[in-house]
Amino acid sequence: MNDVVLFLIQAIIISLSGVMAPGAMTAATIAQGTQNRWAGTLISIGHGIVEIPLIFALMLGLHFFFEMVSVKIGIGLLGGGFLLWMGYGMLRQLGQSRTAPPNNSLKSDTITVGIILSATNPYFLLWWATVGLNLVLGAKDLGLLALILFAAVHWLCDFVWLSILSFGAFYTNKGAGLFGRHFEKGLLVFCGAALLGFGVKFLYDALTLWFS
Repeated sequence: MNDVVLFLIQAIIISLSGVMAPGAMTAATIAQGTQNRWAGTLISIGHGIVEIPLIFALMLGLHFFFEMVSVKIGIGLLGGGFLLWMGYGMLRQLGQSRTAPPNNSLKSDTITVGIILSATNPYFLLWWATVGLNLVLGAKDLGLLALILFAAVHWLCDFVWLSILSFGAFYTNKGAGLFGRHFEKGLLVFCGAALLGFGVKFLYDALTLWFS
């Protein structure tokens, strides 16, 4: 049991290094968090819908699939296109009113964002095919319980961090009268531009791989 505990501590430290690294999901969570404090929680649920089955698939040898050049190119093109669409839509809506009544589909839409950002992010999949795979194999060696605990602990790292980001964005924006609407617009411009930048990077890497 001590081996399992030590492994989980190691897994948490390594997982947090990946979870807290700035990326497309960070930008999307902060942007959506300015209007919905639960955005990070919902995005993490969508993320988990992709990530937890992926952990068990990697245990069965699926990492070879993600090492295929055609798969890397396809994921990069899809992910880049989605990020460009999301970033453009975010910037285009800056001048629109933010006082519209709540949309009943908000929760499902935000979960879908988490699913798509995870499934079409080549760097997320690359992390799991390399660093994550080593953790999966280490957990597998310790038994099924260790693998289940690892999957739960890793997802909880995403859940906590993304929730903190969206709560922070929401309350900083709503509670700081010194910033108000100007702060929100600046934050959304930054996040929208970040998503466009990540989208261009994804597409560039995929096309470079395609023509290499």
